[in-house]
Amino acid sequence: MRILVYDVAADSGGAVTVLKSFYEEFCRDLSNEYVLVLSVVKLPEKDHIRVLNYPWIKKSPLHRLYFDHFTAHRLVKKYGIDQVLSLQNIELPHAGVPQEVYEHNALPFAEYRFRPWEAFRPWFTQQVLGRMMIRSIRRARKVMVQTNWMKDEIVRRCRICPEKVEVKFPPVQMPKTPPWCLNRQKPAFFYPANAAAYKNHKTFLRACERLAEMGYRNYEVIWTVTGEENDNIRRIRREIQEKELPVIFKGPMPRQALFELYASSVLVFPSYIETVGLPLLEARSVGAPVLAADCLYARDLVGDYEQAEFFNTFDDEKLARMMEKWLEPEKRN
Repeated sequence: MRILVYDVAADSGGAVTVLKSFYEEFCRDLSNEYVLVLSVVKLPEKDHIRVLNYPWIKKSPLHRLYFDHFTAHRLVKKYGIDQVLSLQNIELPHAGVPQEVYEHNALPFAEYRFRPWEAFRPWFTQQVLGRMMIRSIRRARKVMVQTNWMKDEIVRRCRICPEKVEVKFPPVQMPKTPPWCLNRQKPAFFYPANAAAYKNHKTFLRACERLAEMGYRNYEVIWTVTGEENDNIRRIRREIQEKELPVIFKGPMPRQALFELYASSVLVFPSYIETVGLPLLEARSVGAPVLAADCLYARDLVGDYEQAEFFNTFDDEKLARMMEKWLEPEKRN
């Protein structure tokens, strides 16, 4: 069988990690031939794997749209493709052959529903792209997802049989770290996340304000944002500076440094939309305590973890009480 693998969207981060994990599987599968259609990611060709790169797709959304609808399906005919595997949430338009789709965008299936004036891009993904994804899922021969909660939600919302959906957990390598140990003299609370609105830094901020009102200052909060990513995070940074809260903006960090922090801190994870929520698994792997928003993805990953506690997504008072358990009363300033 000759399979076209379509992933022109992948260019960095988790999307490339997923692509490479599939590529490693293709290398081992000598019974099929593969044609990979990509934009900028370079992968070595094999006797049974052909790699086609179209970097011009990344020039603009219109270039991408043109390629999706007027160019890509011609490759199906040109290379005699029997099946398409789309790794970018939506099937390849006009392919004319059976398709499998890998769904890794959790926004359309998340519990929280955005309003357009709150955050336009997530709202657009949920309301517009989400409808396209649901139609695509119903047409696909098979759907692959990363987690059990995604499977359950897709089966429920798309009204398809569970047998059509396969859970294919992304590969996760956990580096070796020392056993978890918290500095009780000055405890650290760690939140590795980007600056997207649904990462919910604001609830974390409000919890820190409550701790300040109770007199707690001798702790630190470490975030992997710079504080300059967007208007929302800049406002949060200004408020932190004005109130002199102990929040450190570390910015992006190497993976080894992340694990060193997991092993010496309490993970706080207030995000209310995740596909996997990888930091929960990473913190769990070193035995670190986890304070997480009570969402489907979090229950799926650490619901059975003894060191995990949950708070309602926007309940900063509950989060502050949970953080207070790790602080020494005599360390109040």
